[in-house]
Amino acid sequence: MNPVPADKPFVLAGRTYQSRLLVGTGKYKDMTETREATEASGAEIVTVAVRRTNIGQNPDEPNLLDVISPDRYTILPNTAGCYDAVEAVRTCRLARELLDGHNLVKLEVLADQKTLFPNVIETLKAAETLIADGFDVMVYTSDDPIIARQLAQMGCIAVMPLAGLIGTGLGICNPYNLRIILEEATVPVLVDAGVGTASDATIAMELGCEAVLMNSAIAHAQQPVMMARAMRHAIEAGRLAYLAGRMPKKLYASASSPMEGLVR
Repeated sequence: MNPVPADKPFVLAGRTYQSRLLVGTGKYKDMTETREATEASGAEIVTVAVRRTNIGQNPDEPNLLDVISPDRYTILPNTAGCYDAVEAVRTCRLARELLDGHNLVKLEVLADQKTLFPNVIETLKAAETLIADGFDVMVYTSDDPIIARQLAQMGCIAVMPLAGLIGTGLGICNPYNLRIILEEATVPVLVDAGVGTASDATIAMELGCEAVLMNSAIAHAQQPVMMARAMRHAIEAGRLAYLAGRMPKKLYASASSPMEGLVR
């Protein structure tokens, strides 16, 4: 039996991570559940919506960083809720100030409140400004391979195409587009948005994605902490399956047992 090939490390901004699951911190019933689900997920990178979550900008309110410590996790500020480049850039700069010069950010510029689809034009503008300003930009984008290529070429350290609309849990709606993006990738590709359950995460990893980011799939589960554990195993299983290489699909059956030496 051939051994499973050695996996290449998951590296972002010069840092290597063991977990390929990134999780959000919104939508939980309270901070205790946020902490417990995050711990159960095994994630090392935790994304935070700066416009919606207190990480120090409101000193009189509970601070998320009291339960999700920057000493334990890489905090990934995101620009959720921003609808133009100016807003997104301002939010990233605020996050860098609050996190003592932290440059790793997730850029997300939305087109409208109904679909939460990315505004690609404003995303490109914001990415250009942030890269010039020294940020390490991970970018939420459409599943357009041309745009994904352009974002990588301009200096984004990871591209994060949606697999389905944010918060829908519809699963991997666009595997063929994702496959094209992955074939051309020069930076890590992470599925962002659309995952609803563990099998969705596994499929994303089997396609060859470096990692998956999710929030709603865990936070909106009936048992969020249990789902976080499920997602942890799903990511690991999907990566192993990708490395192992699936059997080819065939139209007709073939016997599992060899025919040679058959007793007659």
